Amino acid sequence: MEVINLGKQNSIFNQFIAEIRDVSIQNDPLRFRKNIERIGEIFAYEISKRLPFKMKDVTTPLGTANVNVPENFPILATILRAGLPLHQGLLNYYDRSGNAFISAYRKYVDKKEFIIEFEYIASPSLDDKVVILSDPMLATGASLEISYQALLQKGKPRHVHLVAVIASRPGVDYVVKNLPADNCTLWVGAIDNNLDAKAYIVPGLGDAGDLAYGEKMDDE
Repeated sequence: MEVINLGKQNSIFNQFIAEIRDVSIQNDPLRFRKNIERIGEIFAYEISKRLPFKMKDVTTPLGTANVNVPENFPILATILRAGLPLHQGLLNYYDRSGNAFISAYRKYVDKKEFIIEFEYIASPSLDDKVVILSDPMLATGASLEISYQALLQKGKPRHVHLVAVIASRPGVDYVVKNLPADNCTLWVGAIDNNLDAKAYIVPGLGDAGDLAYGEKMDDE
């Protein structure tokens, strides 16, 4: 599986990554969500370079212009709730896309051990479609794998682009090992080396869902 780390490039993308990590800036949920959305837009632009294109004649006030445009817009899928700002950034660029939403979350057995609980998926048909599955934090990789398997209930995609803002090295290795290499591409904004005892990415940024939408009850 191809793994593309946009954070290795020198661009304004890294400014947004720095700000979502910064504890002094994280106190502003609006800015946190906006920066995640901006990051989603940059991912959308970069992924668009991999999509199939076709020539289109566009009528202007003075004639006809030939423009190379995407053949079809991809289906955008995300994992509730943390994925919503990232999803919105992708949707800002792929404004004609169909959308899929997956309910999957950590259900803690005790303070350290958890399982990934899958509840439902709402999605259009994915047969022969390009799909972008986004989740801001790729920690262990288990939720991304479960979400990918859930998507297969809705059809067989032509290609799946997996998008994570911050990933851990163990999570990247898990996804590369357990998801198909022939029709999946993994896009990340940064790769951190470690997970803590609760399987949070270190240094990471904390809980993306809580930072975007407020703290949840412990049993959720």
